[in-house]
Amino acid sequence: MGRAGLNRKTALATATLTLAAEAPDLDVLSRFGGSAFGLNHHRGFTHSFLGVPLVAAAVVAFIYLIWRLRGHKTRNPDLPPRWGVLFAFACLAGVSHILLDYTTAYGVRPFWPFSERWISWDIVFIVEPILLVALVLGLIVPGLFSLINEEIGARNKGPHPPLKGKFAATLALLVVFAYWGLCDYQHRRALGALAAREYQGSSSLRVSAYPYITNPFRWHGVVETSNFFATMDVDSLTPEVDPTEQMQVRYKPEETTISLAAKKTYLGRVYLSWAAYPLVETEELAPDSVNKTDAAYAVRFMDLRYDYPGSTRGTLSAVVFLNRDLQVVEERFGMGHNGRSTK
Repeated sequence: MGRAGLNRKTALATATLTLAAEAPDLDVLSRFGGSAFGLNHHRGFTHSFLGVPLVAAAVVAFIYLIWRLRGHKTRNPDLPPRWGVLFAFACLAGVSHILLDYTTAYGVRPFWPFSERWISWDIVFIVEPILLVALVLGLIVPGLFSLINEEIGARNKGPHPPLKGKFAATLALLVVFAYWGLCDYQHRRALGALAAREYQGSSSLRVSAYPYITNPFRWHGVVETSNFFATMDVDSLTPEVDPTEQMQVRYKPEETTISLAAKKTYLGRVYLSWAAYPLVETEELAPDSVNKTDAAYAVRFMDLRYDYPGSTRGTLSAVVFLNRDLQVVEERFGMGHNGRSTK
């Protein structure tokens, strides 16, 4: 955004935009409070519309401090910093961060604290190489043709130096929006194909389609019926869904006192508020090492939107260990939690 022309409006624009676009992810520090605490506060305040101006103000204050420490120096002495404009740019960068996260399946809570509801567009993978390549090329291509840029800049009679890479940066942003448009169209086709089918004689209550990496025509479909969940791949080019092939069915387990106790824990409440298609399964652990303080049950939480074929089930799942009295022994979120509790 800076290269596309905002760096002509005020000094320090690019630095401010860059820091403000990254600042919302400082919420990763919440992981020091534990995995459950980190899950609860990730993409919360710093990823909300209420938090955007506050984070922007902190970034501009930091930029102002660095500017003072550097003796009020900028790259272009003829272009002074305009602090009100920089604050607006920082807010724009914060909103762009929310938008980027919204396009993924993980989602955001932009209306926090007024609403804790997670929303997501589900059109691109959380790390999308096609978009990364487009954006990187938008930055480095002008450097590869610097001689051409300098020749064009020599003809520029304006009051300010020419902006290198403006065309390439603008083109890169347009590619991003064009790719989002393609993915959104294919996503809608996939959803329509899923909703038009019956599954083992049952109608769907809701359907979702989640993206694969670098393939806007292949989707991970998730369907909920009254008795079970079904997952399958969807080809949005066709669009066709054959529920007799590659469909995996997971029946909804009956509620028990053990699963209810796990759901009432801190991790259970946080996970269920975030998960789109939660599946909760209970495992009774081997009794040979069970005592009053050791775990007797492992209640596992998983979200079927991340249950891609061949994926590691522990990536974004959770487990709550309970003893015989249904007291919490340990809570874990993320990879590496599938083993026995040692706490």
